[in-house]
Amino acid sequence: MLSLRLSVPGSLTEDVLTLLRSDDYVTGLAVHRGASLVPPGDVVTADIAREGANPVIEALRDLGVHEEGTIRVEPVETWLSRTGLEAERLAPGASADAVVWTEVGHRAYGDSELNWTYVSFMVLATLIAGVAIVLDSPILVIGAMVLGPEFGPVAAIGLALVRRKWGLFGIAARTLVLGFVVGMVVTFAAGLLGRLLGWVTYEDIVGERPATAFIYTPDRWSFVVAVVAAAAGVLSLTSARTGGLSGVFISVTTVPAAGNVALGAAFGAWHEVSGSLAQLGLNLAGMAAAGALTLALQQAVWSRVPARRRTLVRHRDVLGRPDW
Repeated sequence: MLSLRLSVPGSLTEDVLTLLRSDDYVTGLAVHRGASLVPPGDVVTADIAREGANPVIEALRDLGVHEEGTIRVEPVETWLSRTGLEAERLAPGASADAVVWTEVGHRAYGDSELNWTYVSFMVLATLIAGVAIVLDSPILVIGAMVLGPEFGPVAAIGLALVRRKWGLFGIAARTLVLGFVVGMVVTFAAGLLGRLLGWVTYEDIVGERPATAFIYTPDRWSFVVAVVAAAAGVLSLTSARTGGLSGVFISVTTVPAAGNVALGAAFGAWHEVSGSLAQLGLNLAGMAAAGALTLALQQAVWSRVPARRRTLVRHRDVLGRPDW
């Protein structure tokens, strides 16, 4: 269940109430006359089944509520309401699977913003990856993977391709590229410093590294893992289940590959650079493609769910109502 809180100009209040009253997925509708100061008008609150939120939010946008007022959408973790249950039963699909495109888009823009926090995480993750390479430590490689924030912009690129949000595509691509560039430049400088101090040698970079050799030796399985991990990550981002994201972060070798590019360049180990660049490109391409395909599939499936859901609801009505 989702909670809607609308700040509505007085001229639109009746249209909004008419829209919400006519929707089977809306319950708990209330209006507070004159409660909104900016914009001057009313505050309308309602609960809506997550599965049925997209058409209602789009209709509110068509009315122009977001232009002069505010549409706030929040998840409701716990609720007790027989009318709410009926609304959820009538809504298409299952709440855990429902994709609320406004929610997904808002998160995509937030995760794709090029800011100090994003760049800091990318630099720190790439530096840890550099240490992992020198020490041949798979534990530190996993730490760098988890710390890296790059999956947000990659998922945003997939969303931009499916929903044709070219502004978002530009923002996400810029953040992704500049984040990796800054992370690699700082790690390159750290590699030069380590070389000057004698902490890191050429042999540390090009010698046998059985625990981390996969970073610079891409193969077909690198692409397969990137595709599967990105599909799981997109499902976690778009559904009500977010537990799969940690698995995504430790499945793809984007940040470790970037760290190896930087160290390889610092020591002139160009075969390390070329192999790691190939690994990085293969992973990013696989993740972006899988994210776009997963979102396209979700969009196609959800466009066909309502009729099937109505059939199931009628079938349950014959079998009996749940006991509350």
